[in-house]
Amino acid sequence: MAESQDILSPRAVTRDIFSATIGSVFCCYTGQPFDTVKVRMQTNPAVYSGIFRTVTKTSSEEGIRAFWKGAVPTAMGMAMENAMAFGVNEALKRAFPDPKKADPNERPDLSRPFMMGAITGCCSALVLLPSEVIKAKTQVQVGEHSSAEIFRKMMKKQGIRSMFTGFEAQIMRDAPFYAFFFGSYDLLCYTFRTMVPSMPEEMNFFLSGGFAGMLGWTAAMPFDVPKTNVQASWDSKVVGSYFPELIKIGRERGITGLFNGLGPTLARAFPANAALFLGVELSKKAFDNYIWKEGH
Repeated sequence: MAESQDILSPRAVTRDIFSATIGSVFCCYTGQPFDTVKVRMQTNPAVYSGIFRTVTKTSSEEGIRAFWKGAVPTAMGMAMENAMAFGVNEALKRAFPDPKKADPNERPDLSRPFMMGAITGCCSALVLLPSEVIKAKTQVQVGEHSSAEIFRKMMKKQGIRSMFTGFEAQIMRDAPFYAFFFGSYDLLCYTFRTMVPSMPEEMNFFLSGGFAGMLGWTAAMPFDVPKTNVQASWDSKVVGSYFPELIKIGRERGITGLFNGLGPTLARAFPANAALFLGVELSKKAFDNYIWKEGH
């Protein structure tokens, strides 16, 4: 194992937080409209029965700004989530380095990023949960309802417990998501680097990040639908509402009901996560070259 001062050195931690925050801003505002469509399709499929119907109904009744409902808490939550996610993931890589990476001629251990990703997901869920609850409740409201109004209503109805609604639901969604998110990103970067050596590095980051986001969401979607319903409801518990909701959706809508909203989710996943990883990687370079050079 690496020395603890290397794992959590001020420079390394600052670099992780800086790059994750910059990437998060681009990711949030690129992907939020797709996420709003997804949430409405998941929570009210009878009214929002398809992507086109959801887009046209929402824009005609509430205006184009409705697609960015909940964007402020999402951006704040996403910055915290990604600072945690990328920070934990990078710390795990420093703590348990792959010895094969020292030799450029040897294939790295590609199972390691998947395992580290699952651990990362469990950690980031704790940070993301409050903003996810506020976002879910805000996005399903029809009409003008700010995140601040939703927050005040939550505090009045359930108090601080309302911020942690669906705790186990968040874990169930985030562990498989991050396993595939970080695991497939490293796998795809290695594949593109090996199979298409002439590809510019920035294009590799962009494509690998976009496809990693799509794979992560495909793996997590069956767990995301009941999570969204639990967190959008005003009657859910902190723990204990997820599995009954999962069973209910399976019985009422079938297996396909657990994939409601997959279309807009994948449509969002590619550009949003391509922007995220590209922003993270370019921010790392900017940090190294202009903000805090290594060894200083």
